[in-house]
Amino acid sequence: MRDSAATSFSSTARRLPRSALWRARIATMAVFFVSGMLYASWGVNIPTVRDKFALDAAQLSVALFAVAGGSIAAMLRVGPWLAKVGTHRAYMIAGPAMGVSASLLLTMPSYIALLAMLALFGVTMATVDVAMNAEASAIENAAATPIMSSLHGMWSVGGMGGAAAGAALLGLGIAPQLHMAVVSLIAVAVLLAARGSVLPHVAEKGHPPRTGKPHSGSRDLALLGSVALIALIAEGAMYDWATVYMRDTVLASPAFANIAYASFSAGMAVARFAGDWVRARLGAPPFVCMSALLACAGMVIALLLPFPYIVLTGFTLMGLGMANMMPVLFAAAANVKGVHAAQGLARVAGTAYVGLLVGPVLIGGVAQTTTLPIGLSVVALCAALVAVVGPRILKRVGL
Repeated sequence: MRDSAATSFSSTARRLPRSALWRARIATMAVFFVSGMLYASWGVNIPTVRDKFALDAAQLSVALFAVAGGSIAAMLRVGPWLAKVGTHRAYMIAGPAMGVSASLLLTMPSYIALLAMLALFGVTMATVDVAMNAEASAIENAAATPIMSSLHGMWSVGGMGGAAAGAALLGLGIAPQLHMAVVSLIAVAVLLAARGSVLPHVAEKGHPPRTGKPHSGSRDLALLGSVALIALIAEGAMYDWATVYMRDTVLASPAFANIAYASFSAGMAVARFAGDWVRARLGAPPFVCMSALLACAGMVIALLLPFPYIVLTGFTLMGLGMANMMPVLFAAAANVKGVHAAQGLARVAGTAYVGLLVGPVLIGGVAQTTTLPIGLSVVALCAALVAVVGPRILKRVGL
């Protein structure tokens, strides 16, 4: 069984009427959506930041690392705090802080100030991320039905919507600062409105009691984090190298090459909305195995048959396969025995997100010494590894 706070949380939730669970689910969907929208809005404005401060590639990399570094640092600390205060208070504190930091990113007077604000943005985004995933896990347990994948699907939709709207507004000449301010205001309003619908929280007191073998919870989290890291190495590589592969190896036109990432993202979004239905019928271990094998097959197809439309098909299959890795692993992290949901999520997510940093660099290093197709074969290898070890670890934690 889970720790006393989480068990009380879940028991209280199960006594709530179905309407309360639906309100909590809809509110959480909205939070996932605006979180994705805000992050994508920042992504659209990265060139604005680069041009404002005349950053070279190295300086821009440091700026992007500030966001990731802030997020990872926060996840090392935020779990115990969330276990005590709950989602309601986390939204109240981290929500406005996230909105303020995002709205100020494009107004910083210096590069050093920009790095500090980016780090704060990463910290607050990570706090909201763990809080909304902990809330999603609580709703999933209370409703006794998988919902995590569809909620992550809302994040993907929010990201696509935010990127499209941001690009359109910039094309119309709307000031980037105004764009970020409006998006930030919307995100804060949704987070504050969602507070009234979150499930009841019982504060954790002291250390959660352990069940089973000593330190088994920490060991399970380490294993889950390792699998999540491997999965995000593959996913992170696709963000940076899919378009490059289409352009340099497949020799596609620039316009066609840009579709590569879109096909991967579309596959992820579609699979996430179907993921809960599939997991409910197959169970988590077989689902992860099948998904990882599909991702591996998609990457192998793209590498062995470097023709534009076949590669796009392979990248779409890759997206379909990778889509539900994080939702399922996060659901498992929130249900590790003897560990509070927020603490489990924070630890696994913090480990996993290192993969987003390592993935592109690893593939780039291999490609530098060999070729890009060989470098991208690491993606297929990671997916195959998840297919082998992922189900065993999920069975170990009892998901």
